[in-house]
Amino acid sequence: MQLKLGDKIKELRTKEGRTQEALASALGVTGQAVSRWESGGSYPDIELIPSIANFFGISIDELFGYSSDRERKIDEIIAKIDSFGIKARGDDEWVDECLSILRAGLAEFPQNERLMITLADTLSEAGWRRHNEWLYYDEEGYMRHDYDTHRKNEHWTESVKICETLVGTAADHEIVNRAIGILVLLCRNFGENEKAVSFAKRMPRMNRCRELLLCAAADGKEEAKYVGEALLLMAREFAEQLVYGLIVNKRHYESDMPIDKIKGAIAIFDLLCDDGNYGDSGGILIQLYLYLSRVEWERGYHDDAFISLDNALEHARALESILDGEEHFYTAPLLKFVKTKAGSPAEIAKTLPDDWPWWCNPDYSQVAKEIKADPRWGEWVGKTQE
Repeated sequence: MQLKLGDKIKELRTKEGRTQEALASALGVTGQAVSRWESGGSYPDIELIPSIANFFGISIDELFGYSSDRERKIDEIIAKIDSFGIKARGDDEWVDECLSILRAGLAEFPQNERLMITLADTLSEAGWRRHNEWLYYDEEGYMRHDYDTHRKNEHWTESVKICETLVGTAADHEIVNRAIGILVLLCRNFGENEKAVSFAKRMPRMNRCRELLLCAAADGKEEAKYVGEALLLMAREFAEQLVYGLIVNKRHYESDMPIDKIKGAIAIFDLLCDDGNYGDSGGILIQLYLYLSRVEWERGYHDDAFISLDNALEHARALESILDGEEHFYTAPLLKFVKTKAGSPAEIAKTLPDDWPWWCNPDYSQVAKEIKADPRWGEWVGKTQE
């Protein structure tokens, strides 16, 4: 086992691109001592073991190669949380059980970064479900957040503390990035805008993101696959940001401008998926059509609103058809090597009346009262339940 310890130290050091001298300096030993450990000529003193593990950001068990069972258990905990499908649900019935599972996991595996970020992410989602996001529009029509109310959200407060710890200590860059993603939103909600901006600036610019660099790194069919994936991701992000851009000022809704913009976002997917196979992009299209129906009704285009509702239903049925546990691909020329995201069977259509209008700002209560009084609403709801 001691011989394996030397091998493990060398493996970790070379993987991270660190020199023997760097490890020696951190431990207060000579470079020759580290060299002898790695060659099996001698072994570290027992009191150095915690420092060696800390240098590489791993546990002592992992340093000695005892992590297989430990990692299996952690994988099972995270898989259990994933099975709840938290981000696709609108209820909060999962909150207590999920948090209990994760807290028990961290009691068994203290400070495990994967469990910590999963807990932080789950707490963030729990905060949205149990306390909501409190917004209002200022005198100029711009959307603002109710900081005082948000600061009372205990789930968000705990999530921020965990994420700040991970940003400062996590060895895994992907975990740090996930933590920053959570912090940016929650710090904004707490009114700590300067802190939110400082975290956001730590992330790479869009032209240096992973998806675009993968396009540059590949060739042939693999490059075509990465380009297709990047196009779809950028289309989805563009569509969401466009809607958020509309929502930030309620005066945007004093004209037909939002209708034109939402239709423009939908047209991007029509451009990419020009053979009618929208794959898992059906999810964002459902959201866009539901929101479009809300805006169309408000602007007096009542017939168009129900056409949009039918379009949302059509995309829901198409999405349900590929959530069968089988492998599916896009088929449009620019996307034909892109695989759709796997998903378990789900009755998406039946949830549409509850999901409508998806984005809830500006206030849609009057629209809801009017559209649901139209006999066609009941007919549409009936179609979603078939």
